Amino acid sequence: MNLIDINAAFPSDEKCREFLTRLRWPEGPRCPRCKADAVELETDKQLFYCKPCDYQFTVTAGTIFNDSHLPLVKWFAATLLLCEAKKGMSACQIQRTLGMSYKTAWYLCHRIRAAMAEAEKPMLSGQIEMDETYVGGKGHGGQERGRGTKKRPVLGIRQRNGELRLFHAKQVTAKSLEKFLRENVGEDVDVFYTDELPVYRGIARRMGLAEKHLVVEHGTKEYVRGSAHTNSIESAFSLFKRGLRGSWHKLSAKHLQAYLEEMTFRFNRRKNPNLFIDTLRHMVTAPVLTFQKLVA
Repeated sequence: MNLIDINAAFPSDEKCREFLTRLRWPEGPRCPRCKADAVELETDKQLFYCKPCDYQFTVTAGTIFNDSHLPLVKWFAATLLLCEAKKGMSACQIQRTLGMSYKTAWYLCHRIRAAMAEAEKPMLSGQIEMDETYVGGKGHGGQERGRGTKKRPVLGIRQRNGELRLFHAKQVTAKSLEKFLRENVGEDVDVFYTDELPVYRGIARRMGLAEKHLVVEHGTKEYVRGSAHTNSIESAFSLFKRGLRGSWHKLSAKHLQAYLEEMTFRFNRRKNPNLFIDTLRHMVTAPVLTFQKLVA
């Protein structure tokens, strides 16, 4: 779906609410408190009523949309823009495109990202590439890249022809790398590809992957040796950095993981023709994100 399709299909908040109702409760409305069956009241506000707990609610209650005064037509448009922007879209651009304050646009984008972060992440298998990169300002003496800078480390795992995982780590240590690998990779690993960072050998040995571990020596200008390379995960890093330079420009360390989750969600569903609907489905099932919690 494109922006023209969205505007035609959902020209009013009423139409938006009807669609969210079908997404959230495909088998009929249920109370967000007690999960009992609810009935729709004959009101202009499209309210639902739960008799067991005597509670009135709307389809957006207890979701990412909770307590938002922004028209749902703008929510839908912003969701499409974030889904379809390959390198992301800044809050400033959302502000200019949809007509709202910067604070509203910033909060809106973060709530959509929070819903994306709630998506299920199945364990990876098959051919696995793992690497790390660094984002942020310059390091000591103007150093732009590499270990030893004060940049923020980002760990990445990618299953070849499969999904991607990105994580903002405080430090690149054997403990953080192994923890990230164990949380995202299952036992069915065919080959484990990394660069020559020494800690990877120890991790592979402890996880029973020593015989499946292939290393490329980047320090000696070796980038491909047969099937051994980390080009797939590095291309994902490159895409994120292009978004950082061209769209977001500056990210605080506090919110870096949220942007990584957005990029991962979009990347893993890049061939999904129903990406917009899939994102809305996560938005009506994700928990509330208050502004106070976001800026705490």
